[in-house]
Amino acid sequence: MDYKSAGVDIEAGYRSVELMKQYVATTMRKEVMGGLGGFSGAFSLSAIKNMEEPVLLSGTDGVGTKLKLAFLMDRHDTVGIDCVAMCVNDVACAGGEPLFFLDYIACGKNEPEKIAQIVKGVCDGCNQAGAALIGGETAEMPGFYPIDEYDLAGFAVGVADKKDLITGEDIREGDALVGIASSGVHSNGFSLVRKVFDVNKENLAEYIPELGETLGDALLRPTKIYVRALKSVRDAGVRVKGCSHVTGGGFYENIPRMLPDGIRAKVLKDSYEVPAVFRLLQKRGQIEEHMMYNTFNMGIGMVLAMDPGDVQTALKALADAGEKAYVIGSVAAGEKGVDVC
Repeated sequence: MDYKSAGVDIEAGYRSVELMKQYVATTMRKEVMGGLGGFSGAFSLSAIKNMEEPVLLSGTDGVGTKLKLAFLMDRHDTVGIDCVAMCVNDVACAGGEPLFFLDYIACGKNEPEKIAQIVKGVCDGCNQAGAALIGGETAEMPGFYPIDEYDLAGFAVGVADKKDLITGEDIREGDALVGIASSGVHSNGFSLVRKVFDVNKENLAEYIPELGETLGDALLRPTKIYVRALKSVRDAGVRVKGCSHVTGGGFYENIPRMLPDGIRAKVLKDSYEVPAVFRLLQKRGQIEEHMMYNTFNMGIGMVLAMDPGDVQTALKALADAGEKAYVIGSVAAGEKGVDVC
């Protein structure tokens, strides 16, 4: 008996690494030391030595049950973008620049071509974020995962000068809220999404007139990465006082996370058009409106708080960066929280 007869193919692992190397190479930054395949990833911090008080920021997350759609559609080259996005957006939300990323793939059977496609997506996400993929792990776990399924998670590290951190502590009554559009459902709420649509191979391939595409294409669309968008706002001279990455828990959980005590946010629902995928979800699932805003991003993936005098500069910077953004509300004195009205 050997390891392969127990379900773990070491040679497949080697093949996976060889296939993914071409994608990993595209993410390299000059600070990366060594190559893929070492026991750890090394990253020089010499580039941040001129910061007054450098602060490391980190984020970790996974893709969640959105992976079930990738399994059904047999499309594995975009979920890696979701994984990177969920981590680097949190780092950027605090004012940080993502530096490097590590991924973890656990599977029932190591199919090298599939693993390489997953990692290709991770590398696409890293390139969008300007982060290097400096390491990772592929764990073949027969008997733990079905042979055609896997899980994917990641970990990002970034840096910011302490004076540039976005903490929300300076948000004041009268400040404006600017929302940056999402690309769709992103990677949250998919347990509810899957239940509403009772997803299967057939209905994921169905063209939905309201969406202008198949249901699968609309739902599998990867999470938007906001690193460059936020940098464009900073480079335009706008001071972002607070930043909320709208993930699981929607508006009601995430927007208050950036607010100081004694400040309440007011979001105007008619300040932008809610994308068709959310309207379809609400209709098909007969979901109460409050639950929609408490589960999904509803078309806004990032919310920025800033002085009203900076709004037009921020909107122009975001438009120049290719982003759709809207003034979606403001903040006032009151019990910490958010009203969506």
